[in-house]
Amino acid sequence: MKKSIQILLMAIALLPAIVQAQDTLPPALPASWTLENSIAYALQHNISVSTQRLSTRSAQEDLLQSRAAKLPNLTGAASASLVNSNNADPVVGGFTTQASFSNNYSLSSSIVLYNGGYLKKDIEGKELAVAAASLNVAQTANDITLSITQSYLNILLAKENIVYLDDLLTTSKEQLKQATQRYEAGSLSKKDYLQFQSQVASDEYNLVNARNAYAQNVLTLKQLLLLPTEYRFEVSVPSDLAQLPSTRSLTDALDAAQQTRPEVQLSELAIKQAEVNLALAKTATRPTVSLGANLSSGYSDNQTNPYLKQLNNNFYQSIGLNVSIPIYNRRVNKTAINKSNIAIEQARLAMLDTRNTLNQQVEQAWTNWQNAQAQYVSATTQLKTSEESYAITNEQLKYGSVNMVEVMQQKTLYVQATQSFIQARYSSILYSKIYDFYAGIPVTL
Repeated sequence: MKKSIQILLMAIALLPAIVQAQDTLPPALPASWTLENSIAYALQHNISVSTQRLSTRSAQEDLLQSRAAKLPNLTGAASASLVNSNNADPVVGGFTTQASFSNNYSLSSSIVLYNGGYLKKDIEGKELAVAAASLNVAQTANDITLSITQSYLNILLAKENIVYLDDLLTTSKEQLKQATQRYEAGSLSKKDYLQFQSQVASDEYNLVNARNAYAQNVLTLKQLLLLPTEYRFEVSVPSDLAQLPSTRSLTDALDAAQQTRPEVQLSELAIKQAEVNLALAKTATRPTVSLGANLSSGYSDNQTNPYLKQLNNNFYQSIGLNVSIPIYNRRVNKTAINKSNIAIEQARLAMLDTRNTLNQQVEQAWTNWQNAQAQYVSATTQLKTSEESYAITNEQLKYGSVNMVEVMQQKTLYVQATQSFIQARYSSILYSKIYDFYAGIPVTL
């Protein structure tokens, strides 16, 4: 019984630590990562995207405050005072010390009736700021999406490169095995035999480098996703990475990009914001009319009337209409208006620059994709030819009908062709995804 109580007390003592440990556990992570869930996870947890979302919430708070500025305010005040003073005594002469206590209460309110349309334009400006903040989120998300896509495809490329180099090493070891038999039989010179050994060592070195490149690419993606260092990251290799033609022509892609990309919409909003700022600057030249009201009362123990009666007797009400007319303020308003007009022209030029830059990016993405497609077709043909030649050379090597120089030449050509094919394949996929993304097509594999 005593032992059970001790165990229970230990469990209670450890409970806060267990709860804290549970609170610090990372969110549930997939066992294998696809490109789609990598992008989705990044958009949910990326610091830049989260920061932009907070900026949107801040802009929404500014909008609520601007809307509330059209309503009247209400302020209440209450005070209590104790005063100790010397007063002249008319009976015995001299001065006597007397303390007095008083209370004062007030309520005041004011509302803007007219200020040249400032409040209306201020609300409009805050609405544009909210829209701009949301577009900043979308633009940051687009940048993250492209970074994740490129990093993910680099991992797939490195992974395929490992498979290819591993197969190449297996072939080199088989060649070394055959060379060993021929060397021991005296039909192969020591010089050629050492070249086979050197080739195996070289292939092992290349395989190690490929694995290091894969690890580095995995680390890059993990850092983009803000995953823990100790987390074991595995990508899901798609079963089919066929080269599919884009469904968008260059003209359609240019039109889609101009209509949907957030950077263009941001530049258009910047013009509207500049126009609102001009309207706000003009309101400073117009009169402001406001209405104010005040209620107040007070009590003092110097008076003989009771407390409530004093409050009633001292009850004071006032209402006033205030008009403020700007007459001359040393050119401040005129300067603000002129600079606002300049800002509008600057925003229009910035929009043209944004549109031109976007067109250049889409055209470059199209060109990169077309070039990558052509390189992929050429690399496929080159690989097929080199693969057949290398296979024939390997067969001839079994019977000793080719020398070491011919073997190394064919292997070098095969290695170059394979590496060119893998690079061209993934470059074609990457550039097609970038082009489609500009054209408004979601990134998927």
